[in-house]
Amino acid sequence: MSTTKSFSDVTCLLKESNYFVAMLTKIVPIGNSRGIRIPKAMIEHCGFGDEVELQAMGGALILRSVKTPRAGWADAFGRMAAAGDDHLVPEDGPTATQFDAEEWQW
Repeated sequence: MSTTKSFSDVTCLLKESNYFVAMLTKIVPIGNSRGIRIPKAMIEHCGFGDEVELQAMGGALILRSVKTPRAGWADAFGRMAAAGDDHLVPEDGPTATQFDAEEWQW
């Protein structure tokens, strides 16, 4: 089942599945350029911040959320520390391999 909702210059076709959301929107003048308006719900769903990655491919315009390297690592390490799972692996411990013992050099 799908639902259609209309806003001033945006028409959304939403399916009940999270896998398909189609939108019709108008291209509007912005200075010497042109642009589109993206509804707040779509921006939040896609995780867009102040910048997006823009790519043209096969007649389609693709917008992607900009992911920073190591995003979320601090939270993951915090969870590891809380769980007591943030210790170093000893070089001669049970997880050391022959490569670790004989070939690896710092």
